[in-house]
Amino acid sequence: MPELPEVETVRRGLEPVMTGHIIARADIRRPDLRFPLPARMAERLTGKRIDGLRRRSKYILADLSSGETLLIHLGMSGRMLVSGSMIGGFHHDHPTPAKHDHVVLDLDDGARVTFNDARRFGAMDLMVTAEAEMHPLLSSLGPEPFGNVFSEEYLLGRLHRRTMPIKAALLDQRLVAGLGNIYVCEVLHRAGLHPTRAAGALTPDEIGRLVPLIREVLAEAIEAGGSSLRDYRQAGGELGYFQHSFRVYDREGQGCATLGCDGTVSRIVQSGRSSFFCSSCQS
Repeated sequence: MPELPEVETVRRGLEPVMTGHIIARADIRRPDLRFPLPARMAERLTGKRIDGLRRRSKYILADLSSGETLLIHLGMSGRMLVSGSMIGGFHHDHPTPAKHDHVVLDLDDGARVTFNDARRFGAMDLMVTAEAEMHPLLSSLGPEPFGNVFSEEYLLGRLHRRTMPIKAALLDQRLVAGLGNIYVCEVLHRAGLHPTRAAGALTPDEIGRLVPLIREVLAEAIEAGGSSLRDYRQAGGELGYFQHSFRVYDREGQGCATLGCDGTVSRIVQSGRSSFFCSSCQS
C-alpha cells in the first residue's frame, strides 16, 4: 500500500494539473470502491473549481469551491493518472478507457485525471471542508511527521510504558500519521533499533534519534518519487526509485548496508507483516 512518500509524490504531480481548474465533467463509472461512493458524486463535482490539494497521512484532499473536499485514498493498487496535460516535461495523450478506470475527471483546460484501481481497495468521499478533520478516516490520526507537534518530547510521552514492539508503535496511525511497513523498517535500521524492542523500554536518547531519522527517510523517499514495488506509479505514470536505496526492506539474506557491519539482513513476521533488520547492528 502506498505510504506517505508515495501519496505526497502523487499529490505534487497532481497539484499543477488540478489546482485552480474547474471539473468540467465527472464520470463516475461504478457505485463503490472499498466503500460506497458518495451520493450524487458526479453532480457535486461537476462545475466546481479545485482550490487546493493537500495531504493528510496517506490521503489526498482536494478542496473545492463548493465548500466540500474530495478525499482520495489509493488503497493497494489505486493510481491517479494524468493525460492531456504536460507533466514532468512530457505530454500524455488521453488513453483508451481501461477496465479499471473507475472515476474520470475532465478539467476545463482539456486535462484528464483518472482514478484506476484494479483491486478496488481505494476509497473516495466528499465532506464539508470545514469539518474534514472530523471525518471517520481522519479523526483519529496522529500528527504529521514533518509537523511541529511531532517532536522528541511528544514521542517520549506517547511511548512511555508502552509494552508493544517499537515497530508496531510506529505503524500506529494514532501515534504518527503516514508511516508504513517499508519506511519503519528503514528508520529502525538507521536508528540501530531492533523491531521487537518494547517501545517503552527505549532510552530517551534512542527515542530522540527516531524523530530526525523518520523525517530524513521520508524526505529522501519523496525526493526519489517514492518506492515502486508492485502497483505504485507517479501521476505521470513514472516509477519511483527509492527501492534502489533500501538498506533492509525486502533484502533478506543480503549483506547489511551499514559501513563496517558484516551482518546479513533477516526477516521475521510481526502482526502479519514482514520486518527486515540486521541483528548485528540493531539491538
